[in-house]
Amino acid sequence: MTSSDHSNGSRGCRWLLSAALLAAIAVAPGAAEARRYARAGAYDGTWNVVFATRAGNCSSTNSVPFAVSGTRVSSAGGGKVTGGISRSGVVSVAISVGLSHASGSGRLVGNYGAGRWAGIITGDRCSGTWQATRS
Repeated sequence: MTSSDHSNGSRGCRWLLSAALLAAIAVAPGAAEARRYARAGAYDGTWNVVFATRAGNCSSTNSVPFAVSGTRVSSAGGGKVTGGISRSGVVSVAISVGLSHASGSGRLVGNYGAGRWAGIITGDRCSGTWQATRS
């Protein structure tokens, strides 16, 4: 066996090992679930978002529906909501209602999400957390 034959054999073994590893990953438990949430549009639908104030003189809780379509986040009723969501579920939004405005960021996973927000609500600087569930 020449050194060239040995090298070609090694490349063939590496290719076979790589193909087997990729196949094992593709059929591993949970792989289909992970692929489902990794594609664009995996978060489409109406999300009920509950905001909880942790600092400032604002309402203790408030609920607002958001709509997700592809990579865009918008209002599903009341106020102006603009934002985006990545394929991995990282979300950021800006919300305005009259003179009040806030921004928030966080992450959606499956049918749930959570994050932080901050803004000026009816003249008071406030901040807190949010939790979301898909309807």
